[in-house]
Amino acid sequence: MSELEFVVVDGGHPAAQAAMANYFAELDERFPTGFDSGAATQALAEAATLMSPPLGSFVLAMRDGDLAGCGGVQSVDERTAEIKRMWVSPAHRGAGVGGRLLARLEEEVVAGGRARVILDTNGVLLEAIAMYTSRGYTPIERYNDNPYAQHWFAKDLF
Repeated sequence: MSELEFVVVDGGHPAAQAAMANYFAELDERFPTGFDSGAATQALAEAATLMSPPLGSFVLAMRDGDLAGCGGVQSVDERTAEIKRMWVSPAHRGAGVGGRLLARLEEEVVAGGRARVILDTNGVLLEAIAMYTSRGYTPIERYNDNPYAQHWFAKDLF
């Protein structure tokens, strides 16, 4: 397999929007109650602003021109950023893409001047929960009203 390449784009970029659409489609399949398409439409619109400079960024993980994964970063406050919409394509799972993508997203957080990162996830995403905890994320109290979130994590980056 060739090298993984990371491409930073605005959250409204067509490739970012397509990547998030793939992510939402998988959530719809995996969540016991599905994933509301209205919530997905709203999230795509918000990403165009919140995951674009100066508030954030969006990272595409590419391998041989194929989308291997994606994730966004958005500012929360002066100290904290949130990782959102992190996803690895099923065709690229098991090859370390998730860990490398998470590290790259953390670099985006630091480049944005933030020292702490937070994220949420759903309980059925066991592989994500295992990755976050193995990479130093610790459980925290609920910080948002995301109806699909069941676990919340934080990590101090410096």
